[in-house]
Parts: sequence; structure tokens; C-alpha cells
Amino acid sequence: MSEQPLSLEEAAARIKVKPAIPSTPNTPILEVEDLNTWFPIKKGIFARTAGYVKAVNGVTFSMKPGETLGVVGESGCGKSTLSRTILRLEKAHSGSVRFMGNDVFSMKGEALQQYRRDMQVVFQDPHATLNPRHSILDILTEGMLVHGLIKPNEAQDVAAQLLQDVGLQPDAMHRYPHAFSGGQRQRICIARALALKPKMIICDEAVSALDLSIRAQVLNLLMELKEKYSLAYLFITHDIGVVEHIADNIIVMYKGEIVERGAATDVLLNPQEAYTQRLIAAVPRVG
Repeated sequence: MSEQPLSLEEAAARIKVKPAIPSTPNTPILEVEDLNTWFPIKKGIFARTAGYVKAVNGVTFSMKPGETLGVVGESGCGKSTLSRTILRLEKAHSGSVRFMGNDVFSMKGEALQQYRRDMQVVFQDPHATLNPRHSILDILTEGMLVHGLIKPNEAQDVAAQLLQDVGLQPDAMHRYPHAFSGGQRQRICIARALALKPKMIICDEAVSALDLSIRAQVLNLLMELKEKYSLAYLFITHDIGVVEHIADNIIVMYKGEIVERGAATDVLLNPQEAYTQRLIAAVPRVG
């Protein structure tokens, strides 16, 4: 006898995120220590290494559960390479990354699979990250089915709840990515990230491709989801004006290094470095 489909309330319970760390709030969820991601410069007919591009150079920081850390800097400063190294999409030259006390770079097998679930990412271009041949239902539930979080007969109910969480109608699951605007596609990307019950989400320029009004809506959505699901965010952006509304703390990167860090209000109201001052001065102001 087949199981009955889940109600929306039961589906919501299925995707509810557990607390980030079952210990004290001061225990770091993410610790990055002296991280270096260098890319070799090859020269000559034998392609010998003549030097390195130091995209990330000696970066150290930590994050608490539920914290939003803004990583700010101009294009090419190394902030996206930093996120890709944390995600193990780039290989570190040296240094360490620890997630919930575990060494990320030494993870294998089930530990690495669990890390992939716990650490999700929302990229800049939703059009490029959504498979145009897959329906929204397939996009949202594929990972959950692969990881055994739901059964096939539960997929529609869970997808409906995810779509409601990000402000979209449940019937959107039967459509394809081309049928949605840029802001709606980014909401779908956020829903997909939520589907695997992450403890932390890296937002890599997640709102920079959106119109200003849509950008504000997505930022508000991210803040609501943070409270609802006890999420931590590593929020990467070139626009320091964006992190003003979402970040608890800020680190400013320049040429692969952290040049300033502190509470968001302190950095924004009283920047100490000339580079940070220039970033703030470049934010458009009304009037």
C-alpha cells in the first residue's frame, strides 16, 4: 500500500533546519586560518613555474553560528576565490579551513558528502546555474532524493513548501527556468540551497545581477530565512552598500588580503583604511 502524500505542514517539518552547532553560541561554525590559494604562472617551452598569482594570501577569520559575515572588495580582490576554496572547488596552496571543528581539506567519503549538504552556495547568475531542461520540481528535489532526505512520493509537497518559503507559488514547480524573471530564478536558487538543510550558505554576489528593487526584496528574504532556519551566511559582494543591510561583521579584501575587519556598523561609519573609505565613497547615494 502506497504512502499518503505529505501535507504542507509535514513537508515544512521535513525541511526544517536543525541548529547549526549543538554547543555554545560562541563555538565557530567556520574557521579559516592563514589560507593561501595561489595560481602558478607558467613560462617557457617546458612550462616551468616562474611565480604565483596570490589570489588569496594569508586570510584568517572565523564565524559563529547564525552570523552573517560580509566579504567586500573590488573585482579581482580574491573574494570569490576564497569562497571557492572553502567549498573545495579550488585547491588551497596552504592553510586550513575547519567547519564545525572538522578539517575540510582532509574530508573524504561520508564526511565530505555531509559537508556538501551542510555548506550550500548561491551564485551570481541564476540563469547559468539552473538547468534549462529540468523542471523546477526536479531542480529543487534532485539533491534531496540523491541524499535520501525524501521519498519520491514526497517530492511535490516538499517542493511546494520550499517555493512558499521563498515567496513563489507552489504551481511554479511544473514550469521551467526560462519562464521566470531574474529575481524569481534567484529565489529558486535560494530554495534549492535550502532543500538540503544546510547550516551555512555562501552567497557569492547573489544580488549583484538584480535590479535595485528586486535586490532589496531578495536581501529581505535572505534575512527572513536566516532567522527561520538558523542559518549562517558568508555574503560576498563588491558593493559595500549591500552588506550595510544584512551583515553583522565585515571583512574588506584587497589584492588577496584582508585589510580591514570589524562589526558592520564600525567599518561603515568609521572606516580606518583608505581603501575601505574609497569603497564607501563609491556607493551611490540619493540626494
